[in-house]
Amino acid sequence: VMTSRPLVSHASTILDQVSMRAASANVWAGVRILSIVFVAVLTAAAAQLSFPLPFTPVPFTIQPMVVLIGAAALGSRRGALSQILYLTLGIAGLPVFAYAPELPQGLARVLGPSGGYLMAFPIAAFVTGLLAERGFDRHYLSSILAMGVGLSIIFVGGVFWIARFAGLETALERAAAQGVTVRRALTLEKPRVLVWMQARFPGWAA
Repeated sequence: VMTSRPLVSHASTILDQVSMRAASANVWAGVRILSIVFVAVLTAAAAQLSFPLPFTPVPFTIQPMVVLIGAAALGSRRGALSQILYLTLGIAGLPVFAYAPELPQGLARVLGPSGGYLMAFPIAAFVTGLLAERGFDRHYLSSILAMGVGLSIIFVGGVFWIARFAGLETALERAAAQGVTVRRALTLEKPRVLVWMQARFPGWAA
């Protein structure tokens, strides 16, 4: 059965722009599946570059940036699916989570102190992708707002989950310290990513 290709509008995502170049609906379907797998793998790869932090057992990674930018490129549903796939691989026992001596791999990692951050990935990806579909990623300030909303979802999930283990006050202190580090990384890399995307997909930028 041939599926129709999506209508590409001004509010389309980068993946929709790519679909315009697909030779057929079957090719487009393959692009969608591969894009979901690609972002899931990229999220897992980002987890391998981790740095331990003295104030928390949860290591610092660039995963939030990958989750949010990937969601902006894929859209809400596919962005969320990419993170659900990532979590599924981790729960199945594949070593896709960040290395931390105190934290195990597998389901125990999701149920451990870092579980709140991980379980918030699909929600943050969905919301960020939804904002991107509505054109928030077309301009620098609105894209920062969309990324900020997604990042806030990740940290709220992490804070309340850590609070189950260490108390709310300690969780807030740890999240605030880690949040400063992640926000700096996003602030430095976001302009470079935007320049690359606008050069690669001229029809996407307003």
